[in-house]
Amino acid sequence: MNEKMSKTIAEQLNIKEFPFSIRDKNGNEIYFEDSKGYWEKREYDFYGNKIYYENSDGYSARREYDSDDKLIYYENSDDEIIDKRPKDRAIKLLRDLADLQNGAPLEEYRKEWEETMEQVHDFLNKWESQ
Repeated sequence: MNEKMSKTIAEQLNIKEFPFSIRDKNGNEIYFEDSKGYWEKREYDFYGNKIYYENSDGYSARREYDSDDKLIYYENSDDEIIDKRPKDRAIKLLRDLADLQNGAPLEEYRKEWEETMEQVHDFLNKWESQ
């Protein structure tokens, strides 16, 4: 629902009984509206985590979760941002790789290089599959 839309969903559907709500196939409420025209819209990911929220007052929020269903990113229309995405680990792994690659001869550090490369690939596979 953006400002370009002149009618709420209940108005478009000519709904007369309130509160009005719509649920997805998993039973999650994805739309709510009251008799005064106040509405809320929600989106959920495959696992049932709320990933988006918006209301008729102009407030919105977006969330991201990791593969363990832990919140790793949150931002809202009040400019609040919480970012726990795995950038620190990525930077460390890439720094380790760069240091090994640009340091002494590779053969001397083959074991450390192979361990770091395995960690880099595990990390990339985990985050690219999401």
